[in-house]
Amino acid sequence: MAEAAFQSAQSAMKSGCEVVLKGASECAESDVLAADGYIFVGPENLAALSGEMKAFLDRCYYPVLGQIEGRPYAHLVCAGSDGTNAVRQLARIVTGWRLKAVQEPLIVNTAAQSEEDILAAKVVDEADLEKCREIGAAMVVGLAMGVF
Repeated sequence: MAEAAFQSAQSAMKSGCEVVLKGASECAESDVLAADGYIFVGPENLAALSGEMKAFLDRCYYPVLGQIEGRPYAHLVCAGSDGTNAVRQLARIVTGWRLKAVQEPLIVNTAAQSEEDILAAKVVDEADLEKCREIGAAMVVGLAMGVF
């Protein structure tokens, strides 16, 4: 999902824009400060944000607080059943950063409920990947046009 959004954002990229894809464990406060907008992508694990996403938010929250207000964000979640709690958690956290949601959260439900399905590699269908691509392109175009 992140790759689809990233590749589409790169394709839609306007002059002077840079699109960066980083895993949550790789991100530092300097990355958050350098970005003009964010697309947060991750799984919902046990009805919550993934541990890596939560660790990223814990690590970067206070160091950037008060410095990124008004920046746009979108949220893409891959869930085995529901996904809404991960959406709720991120929305609550980024409210403190005063980020602005510019897209309804996208929840892709893999319906992985058995141990075998949960442990298996997930395949996101093409229709959902296209939604991810649309969100990636919309973020870059909106930033380039000054809409956000």
